[in-house]
Amino acid sequence: MDTLTQAALGAAVGGTVLGRRLGRKAVLIGAALGTLPDLDVFLDYGDAVANVTEHRGFSHSLLVLTGLGTLLALLVRRFAPARGITLGRWWAFFLLCLVTHPLLDALTTYGTQLWWPLGGRPSAWPVVFIIDPLYTLPLLVGVGFALVTGNGSRGPVWGLALSCTYLVFAMAAKGVVEQRLAPVLADNGLEDAPRLVQPAPFNTLLWRATVIDGDRHHEILVGLLDGDTRPLLETYQRGAEYEPLALSLEKGRRLDWFAGPYLRYESRELNGRDTLVATDLRLGFPGFFAFSYALAIREGETWQPLEVTELVADGSRADLGTLGRLGARILNPETPLCTSDFAAKSWVEAVPPVC
Repeated sequence: MDTLTQAALGAAVGGTVLGRRLGRKAVLIGAALGTLPDLDVFLDYGDAVANVTEHRGFSHSLLVLTGLGTLLALLVRRFAPARGITLGRWWAFFLLCLVTHPLLDALTTYGTQLWWPLGGRPSAWPVVFIIDPLYTLPLLVGVGFALVTGNGSRGPVWGLALSCTYLVFAMAAKGVVEQRLAPVLADNGLEDAPRLVQPAPFNTLLWRATVIDGDRHHEILVGLLDGDTRPLLETYQRGAEYEPLALSLEKGRRLDWFAGPYLRYESRELNGRDTLVATDLRLGFPGFFAFSYALAIREGETWQPLEVTELVADGSRADLGTLGRLGARILNPETPLCTSDFAAKSWVEAVPPVC
């Protein structure tokens, strides 16, 4: 999630745990702790692929943060004791302010290495977009109430309760969406295909499903307000003929570890040279995916890996008109919206349905 949301969450947790004892201090310290794991964005791991795949690594590990929270509790108890606050209460304060950050991140698409350094792919159970005002607003109001009134617990408790209720709603919404998807996938023989169901940007009423089908991938938009309207499937090329080449490269294998099958490959001309580009299909929306990487360049009949991978622009970017159409589709299922309206036409495999 974004930095403002993580700070608000940490502040709300801090106020809930120790607001009655520390007042505004609990909120402010909680906000600082809530943003602490994201300081790893200032570390440079060498290139674009390393930076994106190492983010949410050691600094988001539940094991690391549990150890840090325990250490901070012991230090505060030893050097800055406060009457009536037990070691257990300090430990709960530091631990919860820290670990709620990666746990919330794991509810987004990006993925979080919760069990670093034990290995395994990043954990992701996407039920909220990386920026969701309806989740953040109750936290901000509760924290603001605490800062203005000096009552460090009442506002944060209510803000935290409302934001958690919203997460429960999002989980239920995803269940409804997956039920509506099931017959569409069955009709197209995709019941067992890898699929990712996540909220469309900034809301939990409209959802996007990405389904991997060999050398193709399918996009489906499903809204909670769609009623009996049957979801429509749009098909794209995935550039799977380049996948063996990408997996033969160290950076390509790293991206595969990070994104799994949700990658698109293409040969794109960059700076006058044929370049192998991999795009993460999870992060963004067709037409304005957030992350594409230059992995190799063609020299004669062979491909040579780039020593330093680059983050490259992928097609168009969302503008106010695009966001307006997305917002209209969220509220009105009869409003036409195809993902292929935004994507490069060369990647659309079939004639788009009438959306």
